[in-house]
Amino acid sequence: MQKLSVRAQNVLKELAVELTGEQPPKGTWSPSQKLLRALTAERLATARNCGPHTMREIVDWAQGCGVTIGPVLPPGGSLSQMWGELIAKASAGSLTSAQIAGALQRSIRRKSVRIPIAFQVILVKILLSSFE
Repeated sequence: MQKLSVRAQNVLKELAVELTGEQPPKGTWSPSQKLLRALTAERLATARNCGPHTMREIVDWAQGCGVTIGPVLPPGGSLSQMWGELIAKASAGSLTSAQIAGALQRSIRRKSVRIPIAFQVILVKILLSSFE
């Protein structure tokens, strides 16, 4: 099994403190099984300095340790493309709350400050009624 990159180790060190209360040592470190079992794709997606490449590395490494981290959010495409697809799904009545959460998490991770007006309207409808 390959070693984790320094970036992946640093991401996991921060998450170890948050998720398990562990205090990892400085330098090279290997995450505990407890931490790996506490990880979720959503948590990795919003972790500081954890982009798609680092996330894939951590998920693959955990798999090599016998721990499966839930489904990874699908990568690819621009944010505007993602918003367009979500707006089309909402118009077709097939938008789920998980897709909304995933889109907002991706937008947060990419530090985007723009959410299209059409999607804001969808969010308001959801909050004011039972959209789903």
